[in-house]
Amino acid sequence: MFPSDLNEAAAGLSTESTCIGPHIVVGITHPQTCLTLTGRLHALGEAGFRVTLVSSPGELLEKTAAHEGARAIALRMERGMAPLADLLSLIRLLRLLLLLRPEMTEFSTPKAGLLGGLAARLAGVPARIYMLRGLKLNTAKGLKRRILLGAERLSARCAKVVLCNSASLRSEALALRIAPAAKLKLLGNGSSNGVNVTRFSPGESEVRTRLGLRRETPVIGFVGRLTRDKGLPELIEAFELILQSQPEAHLLLVGWYDASEDALSPALQGRIERHRRIHCTGYVADTAPFYRAMDLLVLPTWREGFPNAVLEAAATGLPVVTTECTGSRDSVVPEVTGLLIPPGYPEAIAEAVIKLLRDPARRRQMGIAARAWVVEHYSDARVLALTADFYRNLLQESRRQE
Repeated sequence: MFPSDLNEAAAGLSTESTCIGPHIVVGITHPQTCLTLTGRLHALGEAGFRVTLVSSPGELLEKTAAHEGARAIALRMERGMAPLADLLSLIRLLRLLLLLRPEMTEFSTPKAGLLGGLAARLAGVPARIYMLRGLKLNTAKGLKRRILLGAERLSARCAKVVLCNSASLRSEALALRIAPAAKLKLLGNGSSNGVNVTRFSPGESEVRTRLGLRRETPVIGFVGRLTRDKGLPELIEAFELILQSQPEAHLLLVGWYDASEDALSPALQGRIERHRRIHCTGYVADTAPFYRAMDLLVLPTWREGFPNAVLEAAATGLPVVTTECTGSRDSVVPEVTGLLIPPGYPEAIAEAVIKLLRDPARRRQMGIAARAWVVEHYSDARVLALTADFYRNLLQESRRQE
């Protein structure tokens, strides 16, 4: 059952109240963020928590909750600035938390982090976590940046703990005075979910055959939302430069055109769709075979928390070219598992990609090192065990303070 109305949610409380274990509400703004929760909700359930997932309505909300063994509640939240709609969402969130009375909340993404954090504090939830997955303000300017920074500080103030997705993200949050050092936590080496190193592993793939590509054809890959903040405009410009040196190369874009504030222009979308050497898959549920069809991954992003795509590519044995931006720079060991470049420079992307395409032995060596590094530090078993232990300890500490 996936209720979209709070009265329906309340109707199920009598049954739920008989379940054993502390109750945690995990909240996100948009259902597409459910893609980052794979394994996390299940791990919390295995650790003894009753898990409720809250986000705006969408098929991914329902599918994720069913797959993870969580309960889903749809509650609409706008991704952009919408004061009246936000006030209504805040009231609904507060009412929901007063009905559910969870012992713990974990809200992430900017809007859910703010509204959910406020509602959790007003509802008196003992253990309140703000999961900082990235800083949208990194690509904002002027008044908008000041508003976003104020929202981040308020979200952090409402939380007991701000859980940072990477070491550089924690450093950036500290430098921006989003929260004091004692409140900013980093588990292990970072990442909210880690990566399934069995699912994402080297091997054969039929993707090249489906695309009509030979085994020896150079394939440059990208996985994620097709947006400006992910560096797609720069990647497309870089690909034209790459073709001058590597005329047989193809670009494989595994992702969808996200209708967000940083959406690609219709002109650029049309350019991508018409390009005979660019393959755009749209949303893909299982990306593992697509990584195996690539020679390397490029993520020319402007901002990240900790990019899952880089970990998945590394686990598959691929070298990665990504930027020195917050979050992304944590996902590569420079010159060992991949290459770091400054953001915003198509020439830098092209130079790094061409360097790796011309040196198959170095690509193989980097890929081997990348998989070993991910297996040691970022397996989902390790990351999720750290998360479950931290949440149990935080809950015990909150109970002692009551």
